[in-house]
Amino acid sequence: MRIFADVIISAMRFFTRCIPLRMYIFLLLAATALCGEAQNEAGRQRLSARIDSALQVRYARVSYDTAFMARPPGRLTLKFKSNLYGNYYHSRIKEEGTTMRAELETATRATLSLNASYRGLSLGVSFNPASLKGKSKDYEFNLNIYNNRFGIDAFYQISETLNGEISYDGSIFHLEKSSVKTRMLHITGYYVFNHRRFSYPAAFTQSFVQKRSAGSWLAGFSYQGGSMKTTDNASEQIPPARLYVGHFAIGGGYAYNLIAWRKWLFHLSAMPTLVVLNSNNVTVSGEKQKMPTYFPELILNNRAAVVYNISPRCFLSLTGVNNSNVFASKTHRTNQTKWQMHLSVGVRL
Repeated sequence: MRIFADVIISAMRFFTRCIPLRMYIFLLLAATALCGEAQNEAGRQRLSARIDSALQVRYARVSYDTAFMARPPGRLTLKFKSNLYGNYYHSRIKEEGTTMRAELETATRATLSLNASYRGLSLGVSFNPASLKGKSKDYEFNLNIYNNRFGIDAFYQISETLNGEISYDGSIFHLEKSSVKTRMLHITGYYVFNHRRFSYPAAFTQSFVQKRSAGSWLAGFSYQGGSMKTTDNASEQIPPARLYVGHFAIGGGYAYNLIAWRKWLFHLSAMPTLVVLNSNNVTVSGEKQKMPTYFPELILNNRAAVVYNISPRCFLSLTGVNNSNVFASKTHRTNQTKWQMHLSVGVRL
């Protein structure tokens, strides 16, 4: 044993004499760094395992009636989507023998997107092919959270493609694109009472599978706010103007998932909400006026979906969401509608 120790000590002395001091220090630091990197990698693996375990516990938690719904197979769901978006505005005002009508709409936007969902957590990226060619300057940001118990739909749109006709006292004005810039924010939230048997995600995110037909009453709220402002490109016939609208509404509705021929899901829901607060005003040529409040004023939130399960791991879906602000009286009638449609093909891994 003594001889073995002497050999080790002699070898260490030989290497320290033969290797320059700087190289020796460098090798020592490199070895320390490699050991630290190995420890960091092991730490990252442990953290990743803990996160995956927590997601698995959350994903596999059974807080629903398993006779009506279930989790789909696989951890990862990939969806390729084509999306269409549009906005329509109709207004008619008749006062003191004078009638004003407006029929306006934004250009229909088409985008492509790829969505990935891992154990119920989703992330998606999208792009507009027209924007790559410089043909579209509209932007839209969407946030969708679908849970069996509650959910939120939100979008924010910036557009300069509003166009159409405005008639006033027999005269017709053509509103060209880039004449008006619109900004619109819409948020809808809902609560599902029968969340143990009815699943919104089964229709819209496919993170659940509806096994038997079921429906539920809903309670929710809506917020709609934004502005329409003339730009420097507007015709001289149109005075500088800015219209601002802000509505908050509460209400309820009903949703239903119909299972047909075992592989088909048909969804339909409607949730009308009554406006209880608003802050509408209009500014024309620098003069600001508060717009009158009328009762009742509604924000209608409608959804529809069709899902075809090709197999337990492959599916097709077509979904649509429609949000409308509706008001009608003897002298005023207004309807502003924001709609979107999504066609998806998905695979579960």
